[in-house]
Amino acid sequence: MSKFREKAEAQTEAIIGQMLGDELLVKEGQERSRKAEIGIPNMNSKLVSKDQGGTIQVVVLDSGEEAFATLTRFANEAKITAASLTAIGAFEKATVGWFDFAAKTYKKIEVNEQCEVLSAIGDVAVGDDGKASLHIHIVLGLSDGSTRGGHLLAGTVRPTLEVVVTEVPATLRRKKRADLGIALIDAG
Repeated sequence: MSKFREKAEAQTEAIIGQMLGDELLVKEGQERSRKAEIGIPNMNSKLVSKDQGGTIQVVVLDSGEEAFATLTRFANEAKITAASLTAIGAFEKATVGWFDFAAKTYKKIEVNEQCEVLSAIGDVAVGDDGKASLHIHIVLGLSDGSTRGGHLLAGTVRPTLEVVVTEVPATLRRKKRADLGIALIDAG
């Protein structure tokens, strides 16, 4: 949906709320309008802090959403160029990766059961293609108390994934390192 259309629909929602005397509908419309104005994508997210030092947003993913793809889309649509992120929640299934330096590729570790996201931490930078590049490490808790961990490659949310994205006013670049076979942040 275009920024203009999103803002127009949000303003309409606020006006209808005013006409009905529904304060909650007014606030929701105003919040959607504000998000459209500053370019925050229309998904279940809330700006919780914004100052010169950065922006903090909470993004809530719902059952059935693929976490890595959805967060990448969010970062691209919000035009995030440097951020850290943390998350908790659960997946119905996931794929994590262990990087094999000799093969220069990730060994996929499939988790084909309901699992808790005990911890997820990562960052967002700009990749060689100019788009958001996410790097997330995750620890998943299984029903028997054991864990699986590694790089988050994919995860189907069930019932939720609550993500805190802390954006800073900078640009980080993630560049492919041919000698290693992976892309790393280039702080230079």
